[in-house]
Amino acid sequence: MKLYANVFGEGTPFVILHGFLGMGDNWKTLAKKISENGYQMHLIDQRNHGRSPHSEEFDYKLLASDLLKYCNDHKLKDIILLGHSMGGKTAMFFANNYPEILSKLIVADIGPKYYPLHHQDILDGLSSLDFEILKSRGEVDKALSSYVQDIGVRMFLMKNLFWKEKGKLGLRMNLDSLIQNSSEIGVELPEDFVYKGRTLFLKGQKSNYIVEDDESRIKRQFPQSQINEISNAGHWLHAENPTEFLVSVMRFVKV
Repeated sequence: MKLYANVFGEGTPFVILHGFLGMGDNWKTLAKKISENGYQMHLIDQRNHGRSPHSEEFDYKLLASDLLKYCNDHKLKDIILLGHSMGGKTAMFFANNYPEILSKLIVADIGPKYYPLHHQDILDGLSSLDFEILKSRGEVDKALSSYVQDIGVRMFLMKNLFWKEKGKLGLRMNLDSLIQNSSEIGVELPEDFVYKGRTLFLKGQKSNYIVEDDESRIKRQFPQSQINEISNAGHWLHAENPTEFLVSVMRFVKV
């Protein structure tokens, strides 16, 4: 599978993997600031997301192998890899399977443990959208609001809207496959996976994705890791406190 990516900047390759229902462009503002420090940014759309190809198959082994092919095709090595949420899980699987390609790993607000499915309202809302009837972003927002009360989450989801043809909206993601494979999103990293490279885990102060009980497992599977907290931020820590997020990332990669 040939992944789509937005590539810019010059220097050390720095790859970013978005979360579930997102796309690489979600990271464009922050990535531009990172690139100013001497990095070539690769904002990847993972399979079934954004502009990357669609597939009925979807699990972390495949997502990691997609990234391996991307790195090989672009002759990338000694990469810095940052993944958020689902992208963080992909990054952990990748690090454990292909450690020779990595120089540093950054995992944003996700741990190696199992997470129960908790996106059902969002998936129901997206499934309910009838683009034969809904003809504007405003109408889509109103329809989604019955399922997703948080306007910030709705704005994030609506970044997937595009004009399939004149007068007809559609969603970039492969919604059918993501629903069919939704149980794959929360799967845990196998207990025997250990990545010995330098790793930074970033957790949101207001998020419950990484709690104190998770830290011993993180340290066991990522023995060279540190865990930093981003203040006044929940799961979308890079969007809710981008300044502190950027400082933490740059401090880690510069050492």
